[in-house]
Amino acid sequence: MAMIGGGKDAFIGAVHRIALNMDGQVELVAGALSAVPAVAIESGNMLFLDEERIYTDYKVMLEKEAAMPADKRIDFVSIVTPNFVHFDPAMMALEKGFNVVIEKPITFTLDEAKQLKAKVEETGLSLLLCHTYTGYPMVKQAKQLVKSGALGKIRKVYVEYPQGWLSTFLEGTGNIQASWRTDPKKSGKAGAMGDIGTHAFNLAEYVTGLEVTHLCSDINTVVEGRLLDDDGAAFLKFNNGATGVLMATQIAAGEENNVKIRVYGEKGGIEWKQEEANSLLVKWLDKPTEVYRTGAGYNSSFAAHNTRVPAGHPEGYLEAFGNLYRNFILTVRAKMNGEQPKQEWLDFPGVNEGVRGMAFVDNVIESGKSEVKWKEFTL
Repeated sequence: MAMIGGGKDAFIGAVHRIALNMDGQVELVAGALSAVPAVAIESGNMLFLDEERIYTDYKVMLEKEAAMPADKRIDFVSIVTPNFVHFDPAMMALEKGFNVVIEKPITFTLDEAKQLKAKVEETGLSLLLCHTYTGYPMVKQAKQLVKSGALGKIRKVYVEYPQGWLSTFLEGTGNIQASWRTDPKKSGKAGAMGDIGTHAFNLAEYVTGLEVTHLCSDINTVVEGRLLDDDGAAFLKFNNGATGVLMATQIAAGEENNVKIRVYGEKGGIEWKQEEANSLLVKWLDKPTEVYRTGAGYNSSFAAHNTRVPAGHPEGYLEAFGNLYRNFILTVRAKMNGEQPKQEWLDFPGVNEGVRGMAFVDNVIESGKSEVKWKEFTL
């Protein structure tokens, strides 16, 4: 594989490298690791890349890699840049015949996301969108419980993502992560809703298997001087008649990454939160609450496939990230060998989730600016 972005001063690039190395199935052989040439070269050297495959321009990298013999060129590229540098490298990679891993949100605009979807469908290549929380074993178990009908018809969904790291004007202190995430020229039209709201939205649709059809949102910019939203919430309507509430905020002082989802059906409900990721609460109408645990023999094949250690050993964010990469890699390898990937392997977010995530950004921001109570969710 090759990586675009993720150099020595980056945050998420290092997380990707830990995740992709978990199973020993990928070798990072090339990279355009920074827009700053000196940093790109230094970063490549730190990762022991061949000097000839350390690039200072991703376009040059993709051109040269595509020209290499089949047994040497890369199979996929991982794009770990800010939002405004997602679309162009992803589109070029697909055009050159490379599979793609890309950070969320998938693109800068909904139109770009639709173009990527068309290109993925045209090429038949695979695209992994890094909605990490779908990689947790107990999130997959929750999805399978809902899908099995054990909870009955789904009626209510609550999903929340509170953070506190932007409770002050951090972008004014030179903090790189805060600076680009709050800059509409680099992040897009949404701040918190694009950065973490898309995670909450994806988690709600992933676990329930439902799609949002209407929403009513309130979007706020709390910290003085900030250019994008840092707080918001939305009422949701789903395509089976269920209703829900989504909350995403980055000004909840003291919170870290306390992602949480609750889903209620006619017969019972489920509750999962990242702070206790190995447990899934299953609450019944007519019997005591059950606690499902990662690694237990009663879990579904989807949860078992994404469990890495024996029961009782904590599995967390890095393992969930690794699960996304592993399923993507297994799928790519199967397709390259002319084989049909297993359903458990295909269970990772892709371009369709990317399009719906960008549509969520557009719809939630538009609704937040409107005086109309409900807005139809449009793509």
